Amino acid sequence: MLHDILPKKYHVEYEDYQPEADDFIFIFSKEGVHCRVVDDVMSFPKFAEFHDVHDVKFRYLFSIDNERFFMPDIRNAKEIIVPEGYAIKDAGISRIAGPKHLAFASITASELYEWYSARRYCGRCGKETVHAETERACVCPECGLVEYPKISPVVIVAVTNGESLLVTRYKDRPYRRYALVAGFGEIGESLEDTVRREVFEETGIHIKNPRYYKSQPWGFSSSLLSGFVCELDGDPTITVDDKELSEALWLPRGEVPPSDSDVALTAEMMEMFRTGRL
Repeated sequence: MLHDILPKKYHVEYEDYQPEADDFIFIFSKEGVHCRVVDDVMSFPKFAEFHDVHDVKFRYLFSIDNERFFMPDIRNAKEIIVPEGYAIKDAGISRIAGPKHLAFASITASELYEWYSARRYCGRCGKETVHAETERACVCPECGLVEYPKISPVVIVAVTNGESLLVTRYKDRPYRRYALVAGFGEIGESLEDTVRREVFEETGIHIKNPRYYKSQPWGFSSSLLSGFVCELDGDPTITVDDKELSEALWLPRGEVPPSDSDVALTAEMMEMFRTGRL
């Protein structure tokens, strides 16, 4: 999956570093990230490639092994000139280009960029926030509100009925391949309760024996995905929620399409079922 970058190690511990020559700098905009892609291999500018940035503040994001990643602080008044040879690429580039550790770094940095951008002003009193000195948080100097990075819980659910798997197609989304039932957890809800609710809301199916499979950080939606496997409980008749789905059906194991990607938890779970390992 996208975050599986072993033997490299992701270091998320907060530090107030400033960049050095060989450190990566992510430059984001509303359209995406500045990146160079050649033959499906991505690269990002290093600090040494920038000029006239002596008075620009940079925000340390994380490290992978000994490689450090930064972005300009969103409070900078000065516009940064991107080095030549880098063009804006949509966030989806992280799903198709490598190496994997840079793809993971790019979408994770994008998640932090979106969070920092949304927390420039206090959500309670409207005053401009400041960065905490010892942790990754935005603090309001006026009312004292402390905001930490937001991560939304999401369940991905493989519902089995003997040798068949409950699959869906999203409505009004570019992604047209089969997917599994998925949805966000709500306040006051356990993950298991989210599994039951989402499956019923989207397909009218009742389930039993929900079992945890594994998790995945998913920076495309600032989410933490939790995979569950469960079984049909009772009537297999499907009632499609046509507000979210264009289709839902029981797909026999032999008709589940082989996975063409190792990026997402959904694809892995479907492939595990197809090959009889789930």
